[in-house]
This record gives sequence, structure tokens and C-alpha cells, in this order.
Amino acid sequence: MPDALLRHPFMSQTALAECHDQAMVQAMLAFELALAEVQEAHGAMPQGASAEMHRCLKSHAFDDTAIAAGIASGGNAAIPFVKQGRAALPDELKRYWHMGATSQDVIDTALMLLLKPRLAALDALLLRCRAAAVELMKTHERTVMVGRTLMQQALPMTFGVKVAHWAIGLEQARRRLAQVELPVQFGGAVGVHSGLDEPGQDELGLDFMDALAERLGLAAPVLPWHTNRQPIHALGTALDAAAGAAEKLALDISLLTQTEVGEVAEPSAPGMGESSSMPHKRNPVRCAMIRGATRQVHGYTTVLLNAAAQPLERGLGEWHAEWSPLVDSALLLEGALEQAATLLEGLEVNPEAMRRNLAATGGGIMAEPVSRLLAPVLGQDAAKRISAEAAEMARLQGIPYAEALEAHAEVKAEVGGRLKVEVLHQATDPALYLGSGQAQLRRAMAWLQRE
Repeated sequence: MPDALLRHPFMSQTALAECHDQAMVQAMLAFELALAEVQEAHGAMPQGASAEMHRCLKSHAFDDTAIAAGIASGGNAAIPFVKQGRAALPDELKRYWHMGATSQDVIDTALMLLLKPRLAALDALLLRCRAAAVELMKTHERTVMVGRTLMQQALPMTFGVKVAHWAIGLEQARRRLAQVELPVQFGGAVGVHSGLDEPGQDELGLDFMDALAERLGLAAPVLPWHTNRQPIHALGTALDAAAGAAEKLALDISLLTQTEVGEVAEPSAPGMGESSSMPHKRNPVRCAMIRGATRQVHGYTTVLLNAAAQPLERGLGEWHAEWSPLVDSALLLEGALEQAATLLEGLEVNPEAMRRNLAATGGGIMAEPVSRLLAPVLGQDAAKRISAEAAEMARLQGIPYAEALEAHAEVKAEVGGRLKVEVLHQATDPALYLGSGQAQLRRAMAWLQRE
């Protein structure tokens, strides 16, 4: 597959540089060496054995091509890796290599080690997004724009509130990701540490598991989780939640960048957004990259969800199906959030276009507050009908909504003298009909800045 052309551009290039075949090999090696250190510390192997393993293997050139070829016969990378490691050790150490472990222990723990720095990178990117969003919220707390429902103009709101919703979604995802635990995996052949226990030391395997978690900087699970895939489910869905928040941001921005709308624009950069055939175009490429990446994450999440129930003590295909979607989801999300942070930090906001679009209906979007104002005078049904007729008059004649209302025959006949003209005009002012927008912004700011 032409990964460099079709798959990798949607991923974080930093993450790609750190998540390669040798990185996985080194993560598997980290598990095995840490296991040897823990077992030696508990007296399960001779003193100095783990240090000698470390000396022999830390700089050993594992053949990742041969490991990859060996997967076809063993079903996972740990089996050929363990064989290569054992072959590189002196005879007296071979029996202690991979002692009490199984291939799933190696793969699951290596994946957790591989993903740990990725979660730290995602957290940093989400904090960048939060900081940039807060600045936009402060700048545009009173920038009035059209709120849209079902893709149509609805009622006024502020751009600051819109940004607050983006920010809250991303921050909710960040806090959820921060709570996800990456547990060590160590259970042996069927998850009960077979062959490790010595007389009077029935819990030796659990001691090894807990000490291994501490040494590797991973969480200690209650029990080995070979076919209890809750850790993967939690991680996969948390990644997907962040992808959904990033996609929402990109979808809204892309809609607001449309030529006929023009309320925001992506940050400009040489060549960014250019068309292969139309020199005038400035396409929302960052939004496209975010949405392209996040939609792949959504697809991968379904694979992880469908692999949650695994048979007996070892998955048959379900476990194997998790590996690539899990890592790819993290790399895709990191790529999407790099674009999202850049978008928020450099977003070009056009308040004049927002004012222009507010007036696109002649102010007819204010028909609802006008109807509420007229209802006590004319009755509910008549008020709704008259406010709608005036909105249509404003649209067709290209006049302000307030003028259309004043010119409406029934308003002249029934309302004149009972409602002051300035009160009628105030009801058509979008800036005076923002509901709890300002309070929402203050509440969102306080929540976002609370760790």
C-alpha cells in the first residue's frame, strides 16, 4: 500500500517518526528486560542474570524484517522476537528469558508502552487547543453572528459562544483521555501465572505483575486482562471521543469558510488550500485533513468495539484485529489535533461578514422575538403570522425588518399607540437578543480554566 501517499499524510509526522517497527521491538524488549529485573529482585533467577541479559540485548540488532516474516507462522510479533532474543543470549541465561510470560503479555504491554508518549502528546495538543480557544472566546465575546439550525439562519448568538462549544468538547475529551489507564499485561499462558509459584509463595505472579507495572510506569490491573478488553475499549472510545470533538470543530469552520458565508478563514500559508486547476481558490484543507483523519478513527473504533468480547483465555483473531486500529487511531488523532491547534491559533475571523449575514434576511431572523412582543397585543396566532409576513416583505423588498413591520397594515392599525416605535425597533436588534450567551461564556471560561 502506498502509505506515504494515502495514509501517512493524515497522521502526525512526529508520531510516525517515533512509532515504527524498531520502536515496537524496543517496547517488547523493555517488557522482557523489566520482567527479568523483577524476577531477579524476587529471587526467581540468579543475581546478575538480568544485568547480563541487558548487556547482551540492549544493543542487539533485532531483525525486524525476520520478525515480520515470522508472524505468518506464529500469529504475532512476540514469538519470533522471543526466539531472536533467546538465540542472542548465552546458554546459561536462555532458560530465564521470557520466563512465565506469554506472547500476549509481550504484545499488550509493548502497545501500552508505545502509546504512552502518544497520550502525552495528545494531552499537550488539546491544551494548545484550549488556550487558543480561550483567547478567541475573550476576543469575540460580543461578536454577534447568526446561529444556524438545519443549515438555515435561526437566531443570533455570539462567535464567542460558538468557540466555547468547540473548546468544551475538546476539553471534555482531554479530561476523559487523561483518566484512561494503560495497564501492564502479565499473566502467562492462561492468565494465572502458571509455573511461577513456589511453595508458600502463592501470589508470586501477582507480585511480579505489580512490580512490573511500577518499573515500566504503567498501571497495575486487578488481574491479567487477556480476554477482558475493557482497557482497550476505554482507550479506543476515548480516542474516538476526541476525534469527534475535533471533527465538530472542522465541520463548523469549513461551513463558515464557504465563499457565500465568509465568516472565518483558515490561517493563510504559502500554497495552503490551493487548487490544482483553479488559482482563485483557497480551500479549507486543514479542515479536510482533520475530517479525513477523524473519520478513519471512527471506523477503527468499530473494529475495537467488535473485538471487545474474546473467547475463553485467548482471542482468536479479535485480539489480533486490535493492534493496527489502536495505534493508527492514536496517530491519526494526533495528526488531526496538530491541525486543530493550528486552526484555532491562527483562525481569521471576519465580524463584518457576520454582520452582513445577519442582515441577509433584512433582519427577518428576529421574527420570533417580535412575535413574542406582539402576542399580548394581537394574540399568539396573529402575532406569529404578522411577524412572518413582515420578514418576507423585508426579504423581497430589501428593506430592514423594522421598516417592514412599521409598514405592515395590521401593525399600523392595531399596534400604533400601544407599543412605542423604539420598543419595536429594539425587538429587531440581534445584539439585544442573545439569551444567556454572556453568562454561558463566563461559565465556560471558568470550567475550561479549572484543572
